[in-house]
Order: sequence, then C-alpha cells, then structure tokens
Amino acid sequence: MKTVIHKANTRGHANHGWLNSYHSFSFANYQNTERMNFGALRVLNDDTVSEGRGFGTHPHQNMEIISIPLKGDLQHQDNMGNATIIKQGDIQVMSAGTGIMHSEYNKNKDRAVEFLQIWIIPNKTNVKPRYDQISLKELEKPNSLYQILSPNANDAGVWIYQDAWFNLGTFTEDTTTSYALNKKDNGVYAFVLEGNVSIEGEQLSKRDGIGLWETDNIAINASKNSKVLLIEVPMVF
Repeated sequence: MKTVIHKANTRGHANHGWLNSYHSFSFANYQNTERMNFGALRVLNDDTVSEGRGFGTHPHQNMEIISIPLKGDLQHQDNMGNATIIKQGDIQVMSAGTGIMHSEYNKNKDRAVEFLQIWIIPNKTNVKPRYDQISLKELEKPNSLYQILSPNANDAGVWIYQDAWFNLGTFTEDTTTSYALNKKDNGVYAFVLEGNVSIEGEQLSKRDGIGLWETDNIAINASKNSKVLLIEVPMVF
C-alpha cells in the first residue's frame, strides 16, 4: 500500500473576501507540482461563500463536476435550463462534456454557504452535457459508509463518466469500519469533514486528506463523532 497525506493547514488558500477557498490540489493561483491531482481526482475545493454572493456565469468543458453543500443553500442556474437550489444533504453532478455555462450563488442573505467543489477527469470526452441532483437523506446509514456516486446510472446516488465511487460515512465515537475498493487499479482519497479518524493507522483531523493506493481494502476508526468522504478513482486514466 502507498499513501500520501495532506494535512488541512498545507492546502492552498485564497480569500477573496466574498469567497474563502481551500484547495487540496493545484487550482487557480495555487500551483504545486506535487499536488496536481490524485489519479482522476483533479480538484477538491473547500469553499465558503458570503451572504448573497457567488460565482457569475462561467464555462466548463470535458470535466465531471460534483458539488456537495455542507451548510446553507446554493442557487444554481445553467444554459441547459436548470434553475434550482442545492441544499445541505444534497449532491449535484454536471458532466460538462462539449461545454456548459452556469452560475452559483449563496441563496441566503443572512449566512454563509459552505460546499465542496470536486472535479473528476472523465473517461469520455465531448459527451452531451448533463445535470443531476438528488437528496442523500434516503441513502444515509448511521455508523456505516453509504454510496453517493458511481459510474452506473442504476446504482445508488448520482453517476458520472468515470470508474469512480464516492461514499459518505457519519460515525459515532469508537466506530470501526472498512472499505473495499471496486476496481483493482483504483485508489481512494479520504477527506475528513468532521471529527478525528484513523485510516490505516494514520491519525487525521477535520479537513485532513489521505490518498491510498495499491491496496484492495482500507480500515477506518473514528475516535470521536466524525464524518468522512471517500473518493475512489482510477490512478491511471
């Protein structure tokens, strides 16, 4: 097994006043040749957007873009005709394909919105752009990992054009679990959303990340109430 650890305080950081963003991988003005990606995982941004502010209309192409609100409400609009609110407990996915235009704003006038913006490099390019959004509430399983994204349209959660799987887990103190990878040559990037966990013996705190590959199973132990996102992706793509 091989590992790479990204402590929360080593991430790139950009504070634009209305946007406070932490970058696990190179993005915009943060460029680190040793942190360009983890396999097909290209971007993992931890964004906080001020009240009523947001990202104006801008383009994307040939990228799988996933948004996971952690607090508050995110207002989305695009040139495919979608105008919706993404809330805490939802997941949104866009296959940018041949090209999309969209905007994202904090719907709330009285509080910030926090969300994860994740980009996955696709295994198919120039596809017809597509959009999907679901609530995760019916998928939640206490003290267990539950799938929220996969390559398969008929599986639990949303789907993308890549052999990738996302799982969330919310654990109480002293909970132990494991995760079996879906494909032999994939790796897993674990991102701690809350609490303290040990993954394969490495102690991790809030917003720490660890990448693991050349393994088929990983062990997770929560030493306090914790929440973890697992992102399984191809290491060669």
